[in-house]
Amino acid sequence: MKKLLSLALLAVAGYVIYQQVEDSKAEQELWTQATSE
Repeated sequence: MKKLLSLALLAVAGYVIYQQVEDSKAEQELWTQATSE
């Protein structure tokens, strides 16, 4: 049971980090587009 719980926590943490990375990537692209013109 503990193994399952830690696995779930790991999955959630990984997902949150992934979302933050994707958000910052999108933000970087917006800044690049906005400042290149």
